[in-house]
Amino acid sequence: MADVADKLAYFQAITGLEDPELCTEILAAHGWDLELAISSFTSSANIANQSPPASPSLSAAPSLHRQNDASSSQLSESEPPPPPPPPPPPPGLAWKLIKLPVSVISGSLGLISGAIGLGLWAAGGVLSYSLGFIGIGGGGGGGGESSSSASTPLVSVSVAAVEAMDFVAAFEREYGGPNSRPNFVGEGFMDALQRSRNEFKLLFVYLHSPDHPDTPSFCQRTLCSEALSAFVNENFVAWGGSIRSSEGFKMSNSLKASRFPFCAVVMAATNQRIALLQQVEGPKSPQEMLTILQRVLEESSPVLVAARLEAEERRNNMRLREEQDAAYRAALEADQARERQRREEEERLAREAAEAERKRKEEEEAQERAEREAAERQAALAKLRQEKAQSLGEEPEKGPDVTQVLVRFPNGERKGRRFQCTATIRTLYVYVDSLDCLEAESYSLVSNFPRVVYGQEKLTLSLKEAGLHPQASLFVEINS
Repeated sequence: MADVADKLAYFQAITGLEDPELCTEILAAHGWDLELAISSFTSSANIANQSPPASPSLSAAPSLHRQNDASSSQLSESEPPPPPPPPPPPPGLAWKLIKLPVSVISGSLGLISGAIGLGLWAAGGVLSYSLGFIGIGGGGGGGGESSSSASTPLVSVSVAAVEAMDFVAAFEREYGGPNSRPNFVGEGFMDALQRSRNEFKLLFVYLHSPDHPDTPSFCQRTLCSEALSAFVNENFVAWGGSIRSSEGFKMSNSLKASRFPFCAVVMAATNQRIALLQQVEGPKSPQEMLTILQRVLEESSPVLVAARLEAEERRNNMRLREEQDAAYRAALEADQARERQRREEEERLAREAAEAERKRKEEEEAQERAEREAAERQAALAKLRQEKAQSLGEEPEKGPDVTQVLVRFPNGERKGRRFQCTATIRTLYVYVDSLDCLEAESYSLVSNFPRVVYGQEKLTLSLKEAGLHPQASLFVEINS
């Protein structure tokens, strides 16, 4: 709230004080801290309303009952009782929107309800909606006698939840177990409202006034009746609170409870608001309560059905989006896998092509080198043949000192030449080497009849000494 007027208006609406000067003095005394001023006011009002012992009790004070009974008996003896006033008509379906102010949460909400940064103050009151940190608790809980000393809570809860659990425990002790009463939730009002919203139900609110004379009979005969409790448990989320507690007192101010017993039916609305659908003030029979609740439920069923259908549609849309996202991710992963395989295949083919190109170049280089070496050998061999042919000199003419030699090669080719009879066997080898008829480097000249091998030991013999004069026929034999 931005200005003083808004704070003053909220303080008056929450506390029910009509004197603006008194409200201004209270706010000024607390430094215009709205939450601190309301907490101080409700705490003091709480203490004034409570009677010892401090533990909550749902039954009315016996002395007050006796005084009321005595005064009633005296009044009945002195004068006839006045006619009872006509019962007020049942309130119609009222859709009252109650603005829920927002305050900064003092506890951490991250471990239980997520990252909620703002607490909700219910019904114009400053309902501190804070959840404690998770830790090891050493206390026995807030349930008084109903809590077990052997159990130690591991999670600290809000004050509103402790008050709700105290109320449920006290109600069970006073009026019976959970099978014969409405199943009041043991949590704060805002948590109960959120639970009803999640379950698509209305919230049944019961404000308990322990000191009111009609409270015990209403609780025993109406709330704990089998038909009503079964109907409430099946169709509503039930929340109850004592007006002696902080949250119960604030809710009584917010709902403007003027008569007790007090019941109301509310539902969650948008923009941090609640819709007040029905309020029931004063004692009612189980049948009257059933009639009212059935009518409210019938009138509100279209809203609940629409909310349920809308939630189902949201869930279906969310599920559809999740399925579409999953399909998209699967398709994307498949595309990425195909792209990765394509790149790997391209890289493999590129490597193979590069390797093939390298081998081709190596083979070409080896072939070129071999051809070059072969050419060099051929050139050297041709040069050697030329040199040997020149060393033979001119072929002599026929004469008595001239020997005719015929040489046959393995390929069938025949070559003949005339030599001086004084020429050596080595000269014949030089002659064969000068011819381009033999590729082998190791060979021998051999005569057939008789077979004579003219090897290394006969190279220095002349043709005449070797018996090859005046003519001879030799063949080349390749040495293995």
